[in-house]
Amino acid sequence: MTAITFSDISALRSACLTPSHADMAVIERITARDATLTKPPGSLGRLEELTRWLGGWQRRPTPTLESVQCIVFAGNHGIVARGVSAWPPEVTTLMVRNFHNGGAAINQLSACAGASLSVVEMENLQPTADFTQASAMDEATFLRCVNTGAAAVDPKSDLLCVGEMGIGNTTVAAALAAGLFGGTGREWAGPGAGSDDASMVRKIDVINDGLNTHRAVLDDPLAVAQCLGGHEMAAMLGAVIAARHLNIPVMLDGYVSTAAVAPLYALHAEGLDHCRIGHNSAEPGHTRLTAKLGQKALLDFGLRLGEGSGAALVVPLLRAAIACHNGMHTFNDAGIGN
Repeated sequence: MTAITFSDISALRSACLTPSHADMAVIERITARDATLTKPPGSLGRLEELTRWLGGWQRRPTPTLESVQCIVFAGNHGIVARGVSAWPPEVTTLMVRNFHNGGAAINQLSACAGASLSVVEMENLQPTADFTQASAMDEATFLRCVNTGAAAVDPKSDLLCVGEMGIGNTTVAAALAAGLFGGTGREWAGPGAGSDDASMVRKIDVINDGLNTHRAVLDDPLAVAQCLGGHEMAAMLGAVIAARHLNIPVMLDGYVSTAAVAPLYALHAEGLDHCRIGHNSAEPGHTRLTAKLGQKALLDFGLRLGEGSGAALVVPLLRAAIACHNGMHTFNDAGIGN
């Protein structure tokens, strides 16, 4: 099975409105085995739910994480010229080089997780348009980025972890969240990679200007993604759609990756059922966004790095959940009456 591609917005919208579902028969089998294991019912807490989630989407009663893929999508943003970031856009290029040289946090965390790491430079790192003046992407560019993200997913993966790199993208994440769920820049913006008070004022103003510029399309989640999003965010959207098509569960990172795929939830209440959120970002808007999506992040370590770091950090936890389910003895095995 190969990843899907989209020829136009209608095809993309159709895929978003008709998501596939987890295998309920597999989930029932996992639940039944769990009830026989040598522990009180529910005593492993969220580890039990994670095992059901992994198995149901992998369509395997004994889920596995033999092949985990981490993808970092990198892109630049036109709104950086408005002074919303403490860092210049050239840092995106330098960090991509750092990824390739093995020197970033995600390199270490993906290695610890036993995961492969792919880095995808979107649109040659050329910036999007300034979304206060025009759509961040035209339709052709948006679709191209979605399809690039979809094509980056390894069909043989047991789990996909998605992350990003892009100076200014916490401003874009806040704009996406506000565009999808309402509110103003003040309600969704945070310090990102170290914004001072003056930068925060500019960030809030830019978000509000973008919302005002594109107010006519805020009732269409895909138009919000195109007009207020970024190249790397469109790619994450495509990767997450492709993963569902390929029966691959997805671990999201923090604020940016969650905002990037939030249009799937806005389009369909079950659109992100195959995803879990790895950690609760220190960006204040992420807690609010996670609640809007009806989810609870797995970790809360005060991370705000991006790169997929929080998603990769969760992989050993998932391995522990699988090891308990697949390896524990049943009460009968242990000669214990339950």
